[in-house]
Amino acid sequence: MERRCPVAKKESTFVSMVATLFVVTLVSAALLGSVYELTKEPIRLAELKKKNEAILLVVPGFDNVPSEKPDTVTVEGGELYFYTAKKGDEVLGTAVETFTNNGFSGEFKLMVGFAPDGTIIDIAVIKHAETPGLGDKMEKGKSDFSVQFMGQHPDNFNLAVMKDRGDVDAITASTISSRAYCEAVQRAYDALSQLK
Repeated sequence: MERRCPVAKKESTFVSMVATLFVVTLVSAALLGSVYELTKEPIRLAELKKKNEAILLVVPGFDNVPSEKPDTVTVEGGELYFYTAKKGDEVLGTAVETFTNNGFSGEFKLMVGFAPDGTIIDIAVIKHAETPGLGDKMEKGKSDFSVQFMGQHPDNFNLAVMKDRGDVDAITASTISSRAYCEAVQRAYDALSQLK
């Protein structure tokens, strides 16, 4: 007859549970930190690339690197960045990275290109979380909403939707997004005017 040695049951104690939880937490934190360090630089480079593409869209033709030395202005709710686009010594315009916190889904960011006289050259959406099929129509390629701003000077073009007695034809069923877009463009122009 074969005799088996009974395996001693190891009872869980509070100390062993805390130690196990500590080890699991420590390993998880180390892995998370490693992933962050590995992805931090590629994310920064991707954001910089997107920013440079937006600058090129709103102030085309420059031969300098405007994103190298932006001017920064702190305004209520955040910061605005000013990128001077030049061809040789000639200033072609200024791209202003602006924002609004009043979109339907909260914050969104725009890049607004201004000619040296303050006329709007073009506008590009950098980041948003607006409703697909409605508020996201502020993006080029999804509607012609942004075209109405091109070539307009904010001193002569009221940057408000028509419902608010402005000159901007709002996106259908997206008045909140349209108002916020106008607010972001106006914020950029006001700050640029003060910077000059």
